[in-house]
Amino acid sequence: MTKQQKFLTLNLFLLTFVLGTSEFVMVGLLTEVAADMNITISVAGSLVSAFALSFAIGTPVFTALFSRFSKYPLILTLIGIFIIGNIITAVSGSYGLLLASRVITAVVTGVLIALAMAVASETMPLEKRGAVISIIFTGFTVASVLGVPLGTYIGQWGGWHMAYWFTTLLGIVSLLASFATIPKGLKGARSSLKKQIRLFAYPRIVLAFFIPALSIGATYTVYTYLAPLLQDVLFVPAQYISLVFLLYGIVSIFSTLIGGKLAARNGMGKIRYVFLAQAVILASLYVSSGSLVGGLVSISFIALVVYLMNSTMQLYFIDWADQHVPEARDLASSLTSVAVNVGIAIGSALGGFVTTNMKLIDVSWFGGIVAVLAAVLAFMNYGLERGAHKANQEEDGLQGQYEAKTL
Repeated sequence: MTKQQKFLTLNLFLLTFVLGTSEFVMVGLLTEVAADMNITISVAGSLVSAFALSFAIGTPVFTALFSRFSKYPLILTLIGIFIIGNIITAVSGSYGLLLASRVITAVVTGVLIALAMAVASETMPLEKRGAVISIIFTGFTVASVLGVPLGTYIGQWGGWHMAYWFTTLLGIVSLLASFATIPKGLKGARSSLKKQIRLFAYPRIVLAFFIPALSIGATYTVYTYLAPLLQDVLFVPAQYISLVFLLYGIVSIFSTLIGGKLAARNGMGKIRYVFLAQAVILASLYVSSGSLVGGLVSISFIALVVYLMNSTMQLYFIDWADQHVPEARDLASSLTSVAVNVGIAIGSALGGFVTTNMKLIDVSWFGGIVAVLAAVLAFMNYGLERGAHKANQEEDGLQGQYEAKTL
């Protein structure tokens, strides 16, 4: 990699770190927001749900609409809108204005992630794409480990508004870095929204979309309720729960980095077994929760496998679009992050159902079942891919024989 490519990789990592901090810090400030605006904690929690929903719906639509524009001015413009969205959040005095600012920020965040992945795919050496994309994904993990605790501390110290002045400042830093490092020659693809949506006419794309959604959903069935699990099942003292979350985040960084290496070596062939391992690990918490050490070991392994599929799925979507629907390349770049947000919604909803109607620890084996479903879809997708590859080889062989006879 050239020095320019390394600086670009660092900037794209910074961008996802900033986006992740802005998205996730609200979770740590719900109590402060609810008290300041005189609303219930559940109403404040709807800000998180609205962000995820807006992200999932808006990202593919707006990524497709904006794909015709050159990436350099588009990225700078969207970061500018992101900064404005965070400023509006920081000055919001009403729930309505705060909700609107989070919706705007969510859509912009989704499109920027898709563009970051597309830029990396177009500018990096072929053999380095998996590693670079894993580094970009790591920005979100580092945001949860460092950015969110820091933003939460700032919000608790100076008021939750101050936390979003902090994310505004981070956005300005990212804008300046992007101004200096994003290549100016990356052109857009002129295509209608209708043509790009053709990407979803391929059953394998739809099938593949639900692979990361179910995998993340499996983890979030447990992770959404990790705090009460730690306190009520493993009997971790309250003052140490934040430390467990910190350790979880640190381990998940390695998950993302290992996922990059996995993507470079027949990732689609291997993640089928990753999901089966994920199912066993999630279900193991049901047994290991009988002891503190055993439970923490299971939780560490949950963090280790959570992001192993990210880079593989990201490259799969991009490469598929390159081969079959080139005009939908940017749209394809958004699918992994959209699937992750869909998975978060699935997992948190399933976990809520389980904790309401069953024992809290039952989320572990429910999560394992969802991971098995992800493995089933991965096996199906891999089988279809191999079948198509074999058919293409046979067709090429027949074509070669025909050409030989005609010579």
